[in-house]
Amino acid sequence: MNDPIFRLPLGEWADSVVAWLKQTIGFVFDFFKLVFEGIVEGLQWVLATPPFYVVIAILVVLAYVVKGWKLALGTLIGLLFVYSMDQWHNTMLTLGLVLVATVLAVAIGIPLGIWAAVNPRVSAFMRPVLDLMQTLPAFVYLIPAVVFFRSGIMPGVVATIIFALPPAVRMTELGIKQVDSEVVEAGHAFGSTPRRILRQIQLPLAMPTIMAGVNQVIMLALSMVVISGMVGAPGLGQEVYGAVTRVNIGLGFEAGLSVVIIAMFLDRMTTALSSHSAVEKANRLATR
Repeated sequence: MNDPIFRLPLGEWADSVVAWLKQTIGFVFDFFKLVFEGIVEGLQWVLATPPFYVVIAILVVLAYVVKGWKLALGTLIGLLFVYSMDQWHNTMLTLGLVLVATVLAVAIGIPLGIWAAVNPRVSAFMRPVLDLMQTLPAFVYLIPAVVFFRSGIMPGVVATIIFALPPAVRMTELGIKQVDSEVVEAGHAFGSTPRRILRQIQLPLAMPTIMAGVNQVIMLALSMVVISGMVGAPGLGQEVYGAVTRVNIGLGFEAGLSVVIIAMFLDRMTTALSSHSAVEKANRLATR
């Protein structure tokens, strides 16, 4: 192949930036690693330490309260299926990691989405950044995560947050922008402050769209957590990676099916929670 006429040393620049960050504020990364590993390990301990039937009972009751007996029955069958495949402990480790990464991604993404919705300049700046985050191969996120945090839980958490963050930002911005301008103008006419309009009008009306974004965050987090098994993140990801390296079809099928069951449970739960919003209740009443 012919050499290019000129070459931008983007890779070298990226290496220099990462090395500078590691040398300059490496202690910050060490602090975050200590904190977030403690949070993830604590949640994993809560999920994995009690007897399996206690955790199943809690999740089944939660599903019944949120949606009803059909979701509760499906949850019971799915979790018993996971236990019967001897993937219960790994599934709880994965669930803990996904929940922490999802909460952090949503906590970062929703405020950014609100900021982008009310500030066109922020929206214009964030759009290409989010495009880059969504199209960059998932494996690329693991490289700087391993450099900063080495192997283990933390690289998986960081890579998962970055990979799953864009839907939370995009759907929050979209939901707020889709709120009828006449409703917002009515709030201004009654003397409401912009903050109160956001809190009492825009966010409640945008909640179904925001919850759809949360649902996407969870699905992306689950997919990234499995990939994170390559860098030592515990749970089903390590099982899948081990099955690939050993060409163990049975183990890969069991671990993959466990991921599917957890994904279905979390998907149904978030969908059911979005149906409890005031907007969805009003829509159901209006169609009766």
